[in-house]
Amino acid sequence: MNKVTKLESVAQFNTQRGQETLHPLVSVLDQSKSKPIRPTRFISDLYLVFLKDTKCAELNYGRSHYDYQEETMIFIAPGQVAGFDENGELLQPNGWALAFHPDLIRGTAIGRHVKDYSFFAYEANEALHLSGRERQIIIECFNKIQYELEHAIDKHSKTLIASNIELLLNYCVRFYDRQFITRTNINKDLLAKFETLMDDYFQSDKPQTLGIPSVGYCADRLNLSANYFGDLIKKETGRSAHEYIQDKLIAVAKDRIFDASKSITEIAYEMGFKYPQHFTRLFKQRVGQSPQEYRLLN
Repeated sequence: MNKVTKLESVAQFNTQRGQETLHPLVSVLDQSKSKPIRPTRFISDLYLVFLKDTKCAELNYGRSHYDYQEETMIFIAPGQVAGFDENGELLQPNGWALAFHPDLIRGTAIGRHVKDYSFFAYEANEALHLSGRERQIIIECFNKIQYELEHAIDKHSKTLIASNIELLLNYCVRFYDRQFITRTNINKDLLAKFETLMDDYFQSDKPQTLGIPSVGYCADRLNLSANYFGDLIKKETGRSAHEYIQDKLIAVAKDRIFDASKSITEIAYEMGFKYPQHFTRLFKQRVGQSPQEYRLLN
């Protein structure tokens, strides 16, 4: 098994690539100027954003292996494991890379909501694929950050650097929204698989042994990260994945309530609730009537 190293600083990231460190907490690299690196797996203390210009070696990222295509972006947050399998050969980086330490954005607008950029927790096979124009916009953002790094540090530097990182990430939000739309057929297939997964789950004894299915459970069964799955469901249905699961649960519960041979308590346990009163409370919240009232009125 390949050894996992720790990526602790921007200077370490730059040194590995033979490039100068202009700021201790942030760096933008034109990777065509980087020296070849030795493939390794690492756990990052930094936020990393990679834009690949050409196809390159297979990347290990989280649970997935990803074979980079041209003009794709991936996002790595602190605490994540990424990198390449060691094969004895040097690897020439390409494209662009942004690396910044969490300390850079503390106390800034982006620092207060960086966790809202859910794509930092996507799997590598959920990478962002750019059009030619989108790629130009991203590179313009990299260049703006680079300009600030080359400018003498003054009282405006931190604000401008952080603002330009935020601008870049906001463009990525827009481009991911476009990607969700342009992949609508793929997304509808996933929704159909999700619906089948829910049907099969509630028709089995899994609710009684595993409980109510979580967003993470469903995402895992569909080979998606929880964040990507949640964002996809929200874009396609206007509801959160959690709400979607609850809607399915209530629909199944309504059918079972018509079986007068079973008590409401038995139905609650069948649906995966540890406590029947929790089932009653949720049902009343979503339907406007208690399960017993629904049974009597229908």
